[in-house]
Amino acid sequence: MSDKRIETVPVADVVCFGMIIPALVLVVDGFPQHNTGMPVREAGEFVFDDAAIVACLLRQWDIRSALIGTTLGDDAAGHRMADQLRELGVLGEVRLSADITTPFEVDISDPTGSRTYFWERKPEVLATLDTADLSLLDGARLLYVDWYDGDHILRPVEKAVEQGIPVFLNLEHGHDDPDILRRYTRGVSICQVVTDAAQREEHPETVARTVLETGVETVLVTMAGDGCFAIRGNEALRVWSPEVTVVDGCASGATFSAGFAYGYLNGWSLEEAVRFAVAAASLKCTVLGPRAFPESEIRDLAVQVRVERFESPIQPSPC
Repeated sequence: MSDKRIETVPVADVVCFGMIIPALVLVVDGFPQHNTGMPVREAGEFVFDDAAIVACLLRQWDIRSALIGTTLGDDAAGHRMADQLRELGVLGEVRLSADITTPFEVDISDPTGSRTYFWERKPEVLATLDTADLSLLDGARLLYVDWYDGDHILRPVEKAVEQGIPVFLNLEHGHDDPDILRRYTRGVSICQVVTDAAQREEHPETVARTVLETGVETVLVTMAGDGCFAIRGNEALRVWSPEVTVVDGCASGATFSAGFAYGYLNGWSLEEAVRFAVAAASLKCTVLGPRAFPESEIRDLAVQVRVERFESPIQPSPC
């Protein structure tokens, strides 16, 4: 009687859920006048959106990451994305369909560190998230989702909560909408929001209080070049970004998310995880596109960043 080998799929430490899109990133010295041109200094194509970026970065830091994403077109762009994810070792099958044309994104970075982007987010492509297999969540230690994928994220969040899997939500400026804040943070453990001028500038402590009142355990308020304000339980921190020469700001927010998730999965303290996240995002800004710098290099910079600890941290307001 011959032995039968049963192949098992490795359990993912973190599952990222969201849209997959190829992005062309251009670095320019400035924007041309209307109906004229401008030379491109650097250019490259990368796997985007944030969920895909987070999965790719974590995999390069030896975290078993999986990606549950949208269906891509059975075309050259779709196959390139599938091949890149496979080569990196990101778990999960990329679905391809002849009925879909792979969407695209163009990001333009200028010397100010700002980015201007153009993207396709067709409802029929996003709707393919609703038919994605969620079995990769089984046994995972963290789920990552983005608010801009809309109500499609609610299904995996509900499953994660049922299984006791912590959820990391990138809410960006969605905290300004009470309905979105209420619905999307239900069951969420970690919530990342923004307060930079391009996305509704507010005081970070005010934003943190608003999100804490939904029951979220850890709030990360990113402030672009001004660093991050973070709070969890009785601990609150302000972490400043180090000075770096900015080449391209694209994917810095996703790199911060990946850096914090890396620290979280390794059992680090809030300060250690935020320091690492800020350092990773800062280093990323020095190069074109997403980049997983070596852990040792990130940690060398992380210990140098300025941190302020609060003796009387913010507490949720009484109902």
